[in-house]
Amino acid sequence: MAKIAAFLKNAWDKEPVVLVSCAIGLMAGILPLVSPYTKYSAMLVEVVPRNYPVPVRDDGNMPDVPAHPCEPKGRSLEWLKNL
Repeated sequence: MAKIAAFLKNAWDKEPVVLVSCAIGLMAGILPLVSPYTKYSAMLVEVVPRNYPVPVRDDGNMPDVPAHPCEPKGRSLEWLKNL
């Protein structure tokens, strides 16, 4: 541990810009892994459709097509409202 502290002190004395840029780069790699926003963004990516429905004329013989655009189909987003 003392060797690491001595190395960091020496690096700070010689090249502070390089040391700060390395610290920022390490934080950029680590912070997304421990951020709570990562969890919620992953949950949003799962429920948002990747392809959007094309309006079709319902002839009464299409059970998988909602009769009205506001008719709830698919997974619920109640968990998003309760945050």
